[in-house]
Amino acid sequence: MTRQPFRLPHFYLPHPARLNPHLDEARTHSTAWAREMGMLEGSGVWEQSDLDAHDYGLLCAYTHPDCDGPALSLITDWYVWVFFFDDHFLEKYKRTQDRVAGKAHLDRLPLFMPLNPAAETPEPENPVEAGLADLWRRTVPAMSDGWRRRFAVATEHLLNESLWELSNINEGRIANPVEYIEMRRKVGGAPWSAGLVEYATAEVPVSVAGTRPLRVLMETFSDAVHLRNDLFSYQREVEDEGELSNGVLVLETFFGCTTQEAADLVNDVLTSRLTQFEHTAFTEVPAVALENALTPAETAAVAAYAKGLQDWQSGGHEWHMRSSRYMNEGASTDSPWQSPTGPGTAAADIGALLAAGALGTAPAAFRQPDRLRAYGHVPYPKVGPSLIPDMRMPYPLELSPHLDGSRRHLLQWSHRMGILAEGVWDEDKLASCDLPLCAAGLDPDATQEQLDLASDWLAFGTYGDDYYPLVYGHRRDLAAARLTTARLSACMPLDGEPVPPPVNAMERSLIDLWERTTGAMTPEQRRPLKDAVDVMTESWVWELSNQIQHRVPDPVDYLEMRRATFGSDLTLGLCRAGHGPAVPPEVYRSGPVRSLENAAIDYACLLNDVFSYQKEIEYEGEIHNAILVVQNFFGIDYPSGLRVVHDLMTQRMLQFEHVVAHELPVVYDDFQLSGEARAVMDTYVTDLQNWMAGILNWHRSVPRYRAEYLAGRTHGFLPDHLPALPVPRAPGAAATVGGLLG
Repeated sequence: MTRQPFRLPHFYLPHPARLNPHLDEARTHSTAWAREMGMLEGSGVWEQSDLDAHDYGLLCAYTHPDCDGPALSLITDWYVWVFFFDDHFLEKYKRTQDRVAGKAHLDRLPLFMPLNPAAETPEPENPVEAGLADLWRRTVPAMSDGWRRRFAVATEHLLNESLWELSNINEGRIANPVEYIEMRRKVGGAPWSAGLVEYATAEVPVSVAGTRPLRVLMETFSDAVHLRNDLFSYQREVEDEGELSNGVLVLETFFGCTTQEAADLVNDVLTSRLTQFEHTAFTEVPAVALENALTPAETAAVAAYAKGLQDWQSGGHEWHMRSSRYMNEGASTDSPWQSPTGPGTAAADIGALLAAGALGTAPAAFRQPDRLRAYGHVPYPKVGPSLIPDMRMPYPLELSPHLDGSRRHLLQWSHRMGILAEGVWDEDKLASCDLPLCAAGLDPDATQEQLDLASDWLAFGTYGDDYYPLVYGHRRDLAAARLTTARLSACMPLDGEPVPPPVNAMERSLIDLWERTTGAMTPEQRRPLKDAVDVMTESWVWELSNQIQHRVPDPVDYLEMRRATFGSDLTLGLCRAGHGPAVPPEVYRSGPVRSLENAAIDYACLLNDVFSYQKEIEYEGEIHNAILVVQNFFGIDYPSGLRVVHDLMTQRMLQFEHVVAHELPVVYDDFQLSGEARAVMDTYVTDLQNWMAGILNWHRSVPRYRAEYLAGRTHGFLPDHLPALPVPRAPGAAATVGGLLG
C-alpha cells in the first residue's frame, strides 16, 4: 500500500481487551470449514494466504473472550462467511456494477434461513449459499424463535442494504452524515454481530428485547464498531476499492475539511457513541429491568449481553491493530486511554485526563471530546430572536378551504376536552399555535371533518409536548410522567378492551380522537397507530429524563429520538391509513422509502428547532434543540451551530429529492409494483411534500415562536391555575378532586 492518508487518532478504550483461550481451535476449525464450503482456492475471491492474513479466529477470540471452544468455532465460521460475502459481492457485483445480478444473488439468500429449522432449503449454488445454509442449521436450534427472527432480519438487512452501497457507487454519490450513520448500521452488520453476542453470552429476554434502552445499546455499539472500522479501512476502501460508504470520506466531503480533520472528527463521534453506550448501560438498562420485573436470571442475561457488547469494542480494536486487512502502521500503542504496557491490555486511570480535558488543559494530541460538557449547559441564556435563514423548499404550498371552520371547531373542542383549564394553555396560547393552519397545509384536500380531526390530533400532540416538561420537569417527577404515559396507552384499545375513566385533558382528548379515528379499523389496522402514539409519548419521558439529569443528548441519539418527539410516525401513519392493500408492507419497510420518510421528518424537525430556538433555550430552559445539541457537541457558538443545522436541513431536502428521482423507481421495479400501487406511492410522495411545505408555512406564520409574542407571555403555569397529576389509588379509596392531585 502507499503511504497512509492520515495519522490514526488516539482512541477511547476504557475497557481491557481479553483473549479467548480457544483461539487455536477456532483458527484450525474455520480454515477447514472455509475450504469445505469452497471459499478458498478456486473461488476467485480468497486464497489460503488471504484467510491467514485476515485472521478471523483472532477477531472472534478477542471479541468473544468467555465462550467455550465449540461456540467460538461456530462464531468464527459466521465471521468468515460474512467477510467472504462482502468480498465476494465486491468482486462479482460492485466492481462490475451489475445491480441486476447482485439483486438476484441477494434474493436467494433468505431461503437458507427458515425460521423452522426442519424446513427444506434450496441446493446451494455458490460458497455464500453453502456457508449460510450450514451455519443456519448449526446455530438456530440453540436459540428461541424470537432470536431467530431478530437474527434473520439483521442478516437480511446486512445483505440487502449492499444494494444501497452498489447504487451509490453507480451514481458516484457520497451520502450525507445522518443518512450514512443510519444506513451504515445495516450495511456494516453490527446489529448482526450483536445477535452473535447474544449467542455467545446470554439471550436477551423477549420482554425487553424491543425496549428503547436495549435498542440504544445495540445502536451505539453498532455506530462505534462501524466508525472504528471506517478509520482503519479508509485506505483500502476509498483508495483501493473506490468505496464511497466510509465515514471519514463522508465527513471530509460534507465539511470540506482535510482527511486528517475528518478522521479526528470521526473519532470524536466514535467516542461520543461509546460514552452514550455507557450512559445507557448504567442508567437506563437497570431501570428497564425493574420496570419489566425481570427475574434475577433475566437481569443477569441482560448484564452479560451488555458486557459482551463492551468486550466486542475492545477486542475489535485489538484485531484492527493487528490484521493485515487494515491500515495500522504507526498506530499509537500508548494512548492515554490505555495501559502503557501494551495495546488494550488494561484500562488506565483516566480521571486526571478527563478533568484536564474538561478544563481545556490537556495536551492537544491527547484531548478527547469533553465527556462532562453534556452536563454543563447553563439554562435560560439570553440568545435574542431566533435567526431564520433561507430554507430550501421546492414544493408549492396548498391550503384547505376549510381552514376557518377548523379554527372554530378546535377552540370549542379544546374547551370541551379541558385543554384550556389545566394551567398550561389558555385561549391566547391556543391561538398562537394556530394548529388548523398547519393541518390545512399538511392535507390541502381534506374535507371539513378530516381537517377538524387532523387539527385535534395536532393539538393533542403539541399540548402533550408542552405539558410534560412544564409539569413533570419542574417537579422532577419521572414516576408521574411514566404513569401518565402508561395511562395514555390504555386509552387506545385495540379490540374492545375497557378504557380507564379519563382524569385529565390529555386522556380525555386521546379517547375522543381514538374513537373518531379508528372506529372503522380492524385491530390489526389500529396497532401501527397505537404504536406511533406510544412512541411519541414514551419519547417525552426520554426528554424528561434528560431534563432531570440536565444532560444535553448526543447528536445522533437526539436526531433519532427527535423523530419520535415530533410525532412523525403518528402523522405518517395517518397519511398511509387510506392506502389499502395495493402497496405491500415490504415497500414501506424498504431502505429507500424509510430514507425518504426520514429525510422529510428530519427536515421538519430541524426547521422546528431553528424557529423555536429562542422560545426553548431562553424562555423554557430546554435542552432538546438540534442547534444547542450541535453547539454543545462541537463547542461552537449559536451562529455556527445554526449553520451546521441549516446545512443539514438542506442536505435532507436534497436527499428527499434524490430518492424520489433515482431510488423510488428502482424500488417500484424491484417489487414489481402494479400501476395502481405506483400511483398510491406517488400520492404518498405528494403527501410528504405537502407535509414539509405546510409545516414550513406554519412556522413562518404563527406567533408562537416570535420574539415579540414570547416577551409578552408568562412562561410557566398560568397565574390562576395549577396543573394536576394523575395518582393511582387503591380500589374503593376516596378520590381527590376529579381524580387528580394538585
